[in-house]
Amino acid sequence: MGPIWPSYYGNCRSLLFMIDASNPTQLSAACAQLLGLLSAEPLAEAQVLILFNKTDLSCYMTVEEMKSLIRLPDIIACAKQNITVADISARTGTGLTQVLRWLQDTHGAG
Repeated sequence: MGPIWPSYYGNCRSLLFMIDASNPTQLSAACAQLLGLLSAEPLAEAQVLILFNKTDLSCYMTVEEMKSLIRLPDIIACAKQNITVADISARTGTGLTQVLRWLQDTHGAG
């Protein structure tokens, strides 16, 4: 889907980027996609929420190790966008309140 994403950039105020925390083998591809999105000029003003999903599943790497491996602190420090990170589990609901709060804070009560 990545190649067609630019057609959706117009008037984008927020970007939710999900990383499968149960599958570290996809980290490099996810990081490349994220860097591409963050460098896209039409998304320079977007608020960004990076979601590490499936944190309830066993994995040979911790989420903190994954964040370190892709140098997430450096990405956040260098990005033009305001970036928030959340560890979630869509299956158990862990962290979803934080996501909803972020959406409300970002877009106001509607």
